Amino acid sequence: MLKQAVILCGGKGTRLGPLTQQHPKPLLEVSGKPFLSHLIQEVARYGFTDIILLAGYLGEQIREEYDGQFLGDTGAKITVLIEPTPRGTGGALRFALNQLADEFILMNGDSWIDANLRQFVHQWAQTQDQKADAQILLTHVSDASRYGQVEVTDGRIHTFKEKTPGAEVSGHINSGVYVLKKSLFSQLPDGANISIERDIFPALAARGRLRGVDTAPGAYFIDIGLPETYGRSQDELRENRRRPAVFFDRDGTLNHDEGYTHKPEDLRWIDGAREAIQYANTLGYFVFVVSNQAGIARGLYTQSDVWAFHGAMQSDLAQIGAHIDAIQWCPHHPDGVVEPLNQKCACRKPAPGMIHQLAENWPLDLSRSLMIGDRSWDVEAGLAAGIRSIRYQGGSLLATLMTGLKSTANGHKS
Repeated sequence: MLKQAVILCGGKGTRLGPLTQQHPKPLLEVSGKPFLSHLIQEVARYGFTDIILLAGYLGEQIREEYDGQFLGDTGAKITVLIEPTPRGTGGALRFALNQLADEFILMNGDSWIDANLRQFVHQWAQTQDQKADAQILLTHVSDASRYGQVEVTDGRIHTFKEKTPGAEVSGHINSGVYVLKKSLFSQLPDGANISIERDIFPALAARGRLRGVDTAPGAYFIDIGLPETYGRSQDELRENRRRPAVFFDRDGTLNHDEGYTHKPEDLRWIDGAREAIQYANTLGYFVFVVSNQAGIARGLYTQSDVWAFHGAMQSDLAQIGAHIDAIQWCPHHPDGVVEPLNQKCACRKPAPGMIHQLAENWPLDLSRSLMIGDRSWDVEAGLAAGIRSIRYQGGSLLATLMTGLKSTANGHKS
């Protein structure tokens, strides 16, 4: 499972004038927090748990803000590397070579594309027998003059056209999201100034080793590199990110409950569970798991064991291009033996604390969301949070989800 995402954060943002004189472009505020924070959360929700920020201009600010952060609901860890001198996008990756995985995704820290990144990587994994060294995520825009067009045939990119300012023309553009092999950069001379877009990609295209994958029609795309697009992003990004969620209980709903299930080798999916998650992904819903894990308070296993189990779930899901966006679990129980976890809390279902925490951290539309669990306290927790809640009573979880979403669309609460 490809788990590493590298985000380029080194540009000066000169076209933004005074806005970037004191702050690096990715740290500019959009909808109440740094643009980079939105981007990191988006990357992490697709299961990329090793996130590297490649900084340059005013990079200490990015290091101070993010280096060493651990995102508890996704399991993502953040590392910040600061390039000593600008070396182009290829040179920056040569600088970071020792930190790179054999394969990773790369994206720009100043642009946003509404695309399923896990599905994008899944498409890469499925076509490796066709011999490619890189894959670009493409998107179709009504005016490609600012970006330059990309021409692709049968999934292979063969031509990059130059920017044509003032000559408005529709077409496919490079969205700034790639799957890359580390080997592309291992042979580059250390310190060389090399551009992936100008130097590496055209050479790969000429040899037929560059894939292009299109986004869904009408996918939202924006970069914040111009004052007008930065201004538009303030409202557009918030509205684009806001979506409903499906909240799943874990043991007994997604996987068979063996009693304090926590070992990865004991993971057995409920009938239709992986397909239910994939279906919700396809519809554009967030997929969240909210799970009581009293075994931690009882001393039967640790938080690390829970992370390992969830990692196994995500790896299984990645095989079909699916993912869980975030997971919350409650480690408390009043009868526990581990202090300070042996307490009554606001997160253990039927209390709605885990749902409230997710609603606070993610751009949720709770009015169209759904909770599914196999116990009465799952339903009670969902209703207490004000969302439609149904009880899973066996059979196909996919069928249960489809019925629940239909009822939610019709306005029913329970």
